[in-house]
Amino acid sequence: MSRKQLALLEPTLVRQALLDAVKKLSPMVQWRNPVMFIVWVGSLLTTLLAIAMAGGALTGSATFTAAVSIWLWFTVLFANFAEAMAEGRSKAQANSLKGVKKTAFARKLRAPQHDAPVDHVPAEDLRKGDVVLVEAGDIIPCDGEVIEGGASVDESAITGESAPVIRESGGDFASVTGGTRILSDWLVIRCSVNPGETFLDRMIAMVEGAQRRKTPNEIALTILLIALTLVFLLATATIWPFSAWSGNAVSVTVLVALLVCLIPTTIGGLLSAIGVAGMSRMLGANVIATSGRAVEAAGDVDVLLLDKTGTITLGNRQASAFLPARGVEERTLADAAQLSSLADETPEGAASWCWRNSALICANAICSRCTPPLSPLPRKRG
Repeated sequence: MSRKQLALLEPTLVRQALLDAVKKLSPMVQWRNPVMFIVWVGSLLTTLLAIAMAGGALTGSATFTAAVSIWLWFTVLFANFAEAMAEGRSKAQANSLKGVKKTAFARKLRAPQHDAPVDHVPAEDLRKGDVVLVEAGDIIPCDGEVIEGGASVDESAITGESAPVIRESGGDFASVTGGTRILSDWLVIRCSVNPGETFLDRMIAMVEGAQRRKTPNEIALTILLIALTLVFLLATATIWPFSAWSGNAVSVTVLVALLVCLIPTTIGGLLSAIGVAGMSRMLGANVIATSGRAVEAAGDVDVLLLDKTGTITLGNRQASAFLPARGVEERTLADAAQLSSLADETPEGAASWCWRNSALICANAICSRCTPPLSPLPRKRG
């Protein structure tokens, strides 16, 4: 089971994030973040002032006002871009699962029999009660129950267990899960769920439903930022009447620039992006966090105990090297590993571990490339 790591600046994510950063300039989005909403209002105000000064409607330096406006818009866009990048990484996990659904096709049987005529239909068109045929190498298109046949099924993509399981009609092992793969033989399956209710659909809904709900710490920090913003806003607003009374009024452009420098724009702009990035980092480890509170709790976890073999392991593991202890020869360790795995029918036990250094070493008797003789294990003296 492989894990794909996204680059820091994935071109696809960057392009989508740039587009989303522009879309987030809508006031309906900006007002949710009071600190950045103040910056957005200041950007809009300085833009209007620069246009008015350039047209001669107002007196003042249009160049200076335009420069301040550009920097303010850049600040807003940067905050939007950071949040869009964090959200894009979370959506990439759901998109990979959607890709599995889109490439899955099914052989829909016209009758619940193995030799009945079949129609090739997309997996998302299957309904509850439909009967499908899956053969070796096919992906099971829906969750259902086996009504005929028996086969070996690879469920490592879902359960993490590398060893294939047997699914057959009748008994306690007749249930199958959509998204798993048939390794041998064939199955006739009756779908037990409608579109949107399969295991993959529930996983996609869980990933997409991991919305950014603020944690108590974020709420407290947001209240503090709002309070500081109001204090600095009132302090800045009082500068103009005092300066006007003294006969040297400060321009609105300077007041807006001063306000943006005083308020905590850095923390306010990146607060939501930090939360989404935490959820995305957990998704990179194949852990779905449904809320920011879960991310905070995960930061306090030192030891994680799981009660199922395969949950914390990667499927289809292969040996890459023998690391003998001091005083033990590598050939001796290889022979011991071979003997210990003779009765192991899992993919790990049945893997062929062969390579050549100065002499051929084989760590498994079940090997299609070589069958070297075993050397006798050294006996303890006394």
